[in-house]
Amino acid sequence: MRLVLFGPPGAGKGTQSLLLKERFGLDVISTGNLIRAAINEGSTLGKKVEEHVHAGQLVPDDLVRDLANEAMAQHKFDRFILDGYPRTTRQAVWLMEFLDAYKSPLEAVISLQVSDDVIVDRLSNRRINRETGESYHLTYHPPPADVDPSLIVQRKDDAPESVKARLETYRRETHPVEMFFQQVGLLSPINGEGSVQDIFSRVLGSVERFSELELA
Repeated sequence: MRLVLFGPPGAGKGTQSLLLKERFGLDVISTGNLIRAAINEGSTLGKKVEEHVHAGQLVPDDLVRDLANEAMAQHKFDRFILDGYPRTTRQAVWLMEFLDAYKSPLEAVISLQVSDDVIVDRLSNRRINRETGESYHLTYHPPPADVDPSLIVQRKDDAPESVKARLETYRRETHPVEMFFQQVGLLSPINGEGSVQDIFSRVLGSVERFSELELA
């Protein structure tokens, strides 16, 4: 099973990824985590990434691609969920070409659809573990009691006005990616509002539908 989980910041990708991981034994490949790990490891690729991060620049497409490709190869091109990749049409084309070359085509792109008001509420209550990158919500998914409180922080860009600006950028840049996956028949829009379990039921329905199509 090879999936992409798509959605704006605060759409709940992390939560749904973990539920899919538990249900199907899939590994979550998050480009954000890959970037942090590469920098911490100090690999050749990590040093290239670090130069851009420390300069306050976006990590270039080709470096993100190399990180994702390396992670998928380590997972033997199967049983993974991609979170945060692809973010551009160029990356989407690269992804499909890469997996097709190893006879492991992408199966589905699940896009969580969430209104701006809901996302602003979610992110203003979000907290991050600054060491692991794990995400929490103060109401629905608070940090475990055994985690050092000093490690739990709020991102500066989780302020409401910053969130709205990020959403505008996200939708402007990723709309073409959604259209690309829709044209190739892989996009599955999912209502990302409601309880975690209700959303997961919709996600499961989409996964099962695409699996049936592949087997037909």
